[in-house]
Amino acid sequence: MDKLSIIQQPISDELVRLNEVIVDALKADSELMNVVVDYYLGKKGKQIRPILVMLSAKMCGGISKTTIDAAASIELLHNASLIHDDVVDESFERRGRRTVNGIWDNRIAVLVGDFFVSCALKHSLVTGNLQIVDTLSTLGKELAKGEIDQVSNVEEHRFSEEAYFEVIRQKTASLFISCMRMGALSAHASEERLKDLELFGEKLGLCFQIKDDIFDYFDNNEVGKPTGNDIREGKITLPLIYALNKATGIDKEKMDRLAKKDKHDRTDIEKLISFAKEMGGIEYAEDVMKKLRKEALCALSAFDESPVKESLKTILDYTIERDK
Repeated sequence: MDKLSIIQQPISDELVRLNEVIVDALKADSELMNVVVDYYLGKKGKQIRPILVMLSAKMCGGISKTTIDAAASIELLHNASLIHDDVVDESFERRGRRTVNGIWDNRIAVLVGDFFVSCALKHSLVTGNLQIVDTLSTLGKELAKGEIDQVSNVEEHRFSEEAYFEVIRQKTASLFISCMRMGALSAHASEERLKDLELFGEKLGLCFQIKDDIFDYFDNNEVGKPTGNDIREGKITLPLIYALNKATGIDKEKMDRLAKKDKHDRTDIEKLISFAKEMGGIEYAEDVMKKLRKEALCALSAFDESPVKESLKTILDYTIERDK
């Protein structure tokens, strides 16, 4: 059995219901909106985020209608952020498929993204749990702030690990923390177990983003973005940050100047990627993920062994080992 099947096994029936709820939540009176939504839903991702909501709930007692509604709301908000990100990044393809703005235009994409946000907020209200509503609303603020801070870091050439981790905590880890929190809240978990699951979500989210950033240093058409795309956009991620901080003398001065250029051509990108690899940046990022993995597993130690706990462990390993 592959890792994704192991992850989904304890909640396979609930996943079917989740997708029915999402489709129903996105129904509109607008023909164009329905066409765009149907296209977007035509290729579902792995749905790791709503899976985390449901596994978190099951760890704390069980999955209810509230859990599924919470999972649907966070998946809707996540997809809204992807649609908007494609506009901001001027991306016309994601995972080998045309984006909404790639087929239609930015106006349609922004409006469809806004529609997803509204549906997400409305569905969080369906839970009848104000803590869940507050978690989703706070998450929206964190995601937006993370993106803004990343833009600021690019413009100010802020290449420290501290700045990097602050951004990925906001733009990625916050989403995983919220998934675990909403699931636990839907199952009326104790404050202690809630904190354990939030900590697991944080470490998992950091691993997810670091792994995503490592992909940028290798050729892989399945990843969904060209090699060096982050550097092209001025985003300096952990492997290169480590290399720049480790280098000394003329090499450091030269690479610092290159990294701080406002625009990078193919030659610049290849030099920076090679430099990051030669200085051990990839290995360093992988070591950071190993450390975070240990911390994530420690956060689960208070829970009894079960198929649900095994699924959470498998998500963690899948995140670190995935090749796309």
